[in-house]
Amino acid sequence: MPYKEREITKLYYSIGEVSKLFEVNSSLIRFWESEFDLLKPKKNKKGNRLFTQKDLTYLKIIYELVKVKGYTLEGAKRALKDDRNTLLEKQNLIDALSKIKIQLESLKKDLYY
Repeated sequence: MPYKEREITKLYYSIGEVSKLFEVNSSLIRFWESEFDLLKPKKNKKGNRLFTQKDLTYLKIIYELVKVKGYTLEGAKRALKDDRNTLLEKQNLIDALSKIKIQLESLKKDLYY
């Protein structure tokens, strides 16, 4: 899994939190922001980036395409342009299944302790 598997519940994440979730440098997140128009984190008065759930979903897709599947940046941009809805549906399904997995693991742990 490209990012730490856990339930995500916050409204906004700092770039440091996002880089920890994906286990990448903050500079890579900033670079992807500059390369992919669909990444639009909010910025506070100080200019700090605040990533939303939607941003995290797009980052998961970008991570999967670039880091896991080996797409070039141009290839990933093309895939997002051509199949954005399909990729979003797949990512939403993966997220839902991950939440179920976390819940099941918690239940299993409770059964044995």
